[in-house]
Amino acid sequence: MKSNFDINNLVRSNVKTMKPYSSARDEFKDFDTANMIFLDANENPFENGVNRYPDPQQMNVKEIFAKQKNVKTNQILLGNGSDEVLDLLFRAFCEPKIDNVITLPPTYGMYGVLANINAVENKEILLSDDFQPQIEKIMAAVDDNTKIIFLCSPNNPTGNSFSDESVAYLLQNFKGLIVIDEAYIDFSKKESWINELDEYPNLVITQTLSKAYGLAGIRLGICYGSSEVIAVLNKIKPPYNVNELSQKRALDRLASPDQISSEINSIIAQRIDLLNVLLDVKFVEKIYPSEANFILVKVDDANKRYADLIARGIVIRNRTTQPLCNNTLRLTVGTEVENQKLIAALKEIN
Repeated sequence: MKSNFDINNLVRSNVKTMKPYSSARDEFKDFDTANMIFLDANENPFENGVNRYPDPQQMNVKEIFAKQKNVKTNQILLGNGSDEVLDLLFRAFCEPKIDNVITLPPTYGMYGVLANINAVENKEILLSDDFQPQIEKIMAAVDDNTKIIFLCSPNNPTGNSFSDESVAYLLQNFKGLIVIDEAYIDFSKKESWINELDEYPNLVITQTLSKAYGLAGIRLGICYGSSEVIAVLNKIKPPYNVNELSQKRALDRLASPDQISSEINSIIAQRIDLLNVLLDVKFVEKIYPSEANFILVKVDDANKRYADLIARGIVIRNRTTQPLCNNTLRLTVGTEVENQKLIAALKEIN
């Protein structure tokens, strides 16, 4: 464990001293509520399922995740999508116009957008040609005001995971937070870094219900970290950031683990089939290994092939403008029927 890590050296001074907003539901939480009359939150009293404010700490959902991931509920923060979680990290730990973060393009674009919104310098250190972190260049870019390094693993848009050795080195040698975005971890054979939370107090992991769980429409992101990090984020999060309908829909979905596993296995199987077919597509020049629910391919002319697929009613993502991704397309793995239509279109294009 990093004995020299002190979260107080990272938290913004105004966040340290602020008093968080206390909602009515935060103040009343330790009693049996079954027969209580609630006249504390200025709600409409006529029951319709959503007339009451939601649980601000989403404890029913957190308890399921805590059991699944073998962590404590005070090591979990839920957000309105992972983007809110990432934004909270900027707002809690990065002083505007003073601090900086490090990102590793090509990667998820919201890290840079959020840095810009929060007036935080984003130091971009390109991945290597095989899409791995360049450790020496990353550490050379670190200064006293570097608060966070963002690692997306499996990475979007490349689809690969970062080596355990690289991640461990950064965790052991960087004095700030290492945020590992594991949005696609369920499609990978690699173990989640959640298992190392107790080993590294500077480790923060974000996951989502948007991908493997099939709940992109409810916008529910998850943050795992030390209880100290989570306490800081709880201090500044909006009081009711996850609405009642999202909490209920998440609970319904989490009650069907076999269905979730079946869908994940289907996507992985379809990914393998799609990879095999792509080998024989004449305009595909390179297929990048994937541990996600998508495949990145290099083609002869990305703009043309994107237009060719659009003309055949298939929408994919043109990533050719991203660093190291010239003439690449990102193909999401769909259902068997959708993938067969994609395959037919790929074979038809000259």
